[in-house]
Amino acid sequence: MSPAVFSHGDLRLYLLSLLNEAPQHGYGIIQALTDRTGGTYTPSAGTIYPRLAKLEEEGLVSKTVDGRTTIYAITNAGRAELAARQEDLVGIEEGLADSIRLIATEVRQSVQEAMRSLRADLATAAQEEKKSAKAHARAESDNPERASGREQVHRAEAAINAFRARVRTDLRTHVARGGSLPASVVTDLERALDDAAHAVTRALASPSQQ
Repeated sequence: MSPAVFSHGDLRLYLLSLLNEAPQHGYGIIQALTDRTGGTYTPSAGTIYPRLAKLEEEGLVSKTVDGRTTIYAITNAGRAELAARQEDLVGIEEGLADSIRLIATEVRQSVQEAMRSLRADLATAAQEEKKSAKAHARAESDNPERASGREQVHRAEAAINAFRARVRTDLRTHVARGGSLPASVVTDLERALDDAAHAVTRALASPSQQ
């Protein structure tokens, strides 16, 4: 909601209405306006404080300073003006309610459109994924060697994971039971793994694997 929701002089009267409920500091007034408009309008300090200063100048609002906080309160003159303009205030509140309903409808429509667009994008992505999966499956079936290679990769990964899990369990169980873990054992493990990795690299690079 833009500040244009309040026509000329309306915000001034609405501020008097808020202060008639209870004295308030500037931030509290801004928060109250946000709450009253369902979060659709949050005025800036540059909008609120000059109007409060004008109301104070006219004797309709007073302020007291408590440390770093300035509290604004309506005066008797402010209450008199508010009472004289009750019909105007009712019109302002009805206009705010209409504006909030309009904005809520627009937001709801925008969300619905966004959701429709998202669903369409997801459906398209799913179709593309299916096409890609089918193309990949055809490529695999047309290339038996590649399919066999992938199968062996999965087998190797399973063996590596099983080895890792077994050694990890043995090491943790041993230490948890109070056993010691000499650095030499870890060094031997590192060396063995390094040797195994080099052996795999050499085997893959051998002419028979080309």
